[in-house]
Amino acid sequence: MPLRDHFEDPNRRLWERVHGGWPMVMVQHLFRTLPSRYHVAPQVHLGQYFEVDIATYDTDHNDRPSPGSESTEGGLTTAVWAPPEPTLTLETELPDPDEYEVRIFDAEDGQRLVAVIELVSPSNKDRPESRRAFVAKCAALLQQDVCVSIVDLVTVRQFNLYSDLLDLLGRSDPAMGPPAPHLYAVTIRRRSNRPRWTVDTWAHPLRIGDRLPTLPIWLADGEGAMLDLEATYEETCRVLRVN
Repeated sequence: MPLRDHFEDPNRRLWERVHGGWPMVMVQHLFRTLPSRYHVAPQVHLGQYFEVDIATYDTDHNDRPSPGSESTEGGLTTAVWAPPEPTLTLETELPDPDEYEVRIFDAEDGQRLVAVIELVSPSNKDRPESRRAFVAKCAALLQQDVCVSIVDLVTVRQFNLYSDLLDLLGRSDPAMGPPAPHLYAVTIRRRSNRPRWTVDTWAHPLRIGDRLPTLPIWLADGEGAMLDLEATYEETCRVLRVN
């Protein structure tokens, strides 16, 4: 079955249903193929902005000494810490995008994270700071020798976060254009190639109407699993009755 455009009708918000259900189907698929020492789990975080009522958590503020005053405890005088004024104060909003992930852990190595599969959401691509945060997150995972897979089916944002990640590394992938496709699936891993490190990628540009590829998921040197994106995607759409 071909890849669909789940953003074609924004009022139905099909992408939320697919993105929310697909990680668990991937988990079920990987559970049957992973070596027994590895555990796999979905991770879904819906980014929101909350206004915190400080008074709720600061009910005893009237009992506190004012800055610069002193309190006596056990006959000792303790000066209250009075920090200097900040040199700069900025109003900003830290990115809190939606996250749809599958994480794989090595149970025999202290539940060490060894692989992450990222389903790109619109909020990962909607603002420059969101794109930078996603790229920085993937780079940090690679530095920790975590295999990173990225699946981007977002048709409403014309950006390629994989290419942005390679830009951060000072590299590029000829398979990504120009122009860089905004739909793609890729696995990225870092391995030791003493005295330097090597980054390997398995990248697949995608198009609406095409079949999805199978991605290698590296768990350790010489050990891994294959993730059939097409089979897990179709199972997700079947269960959710997405045509």
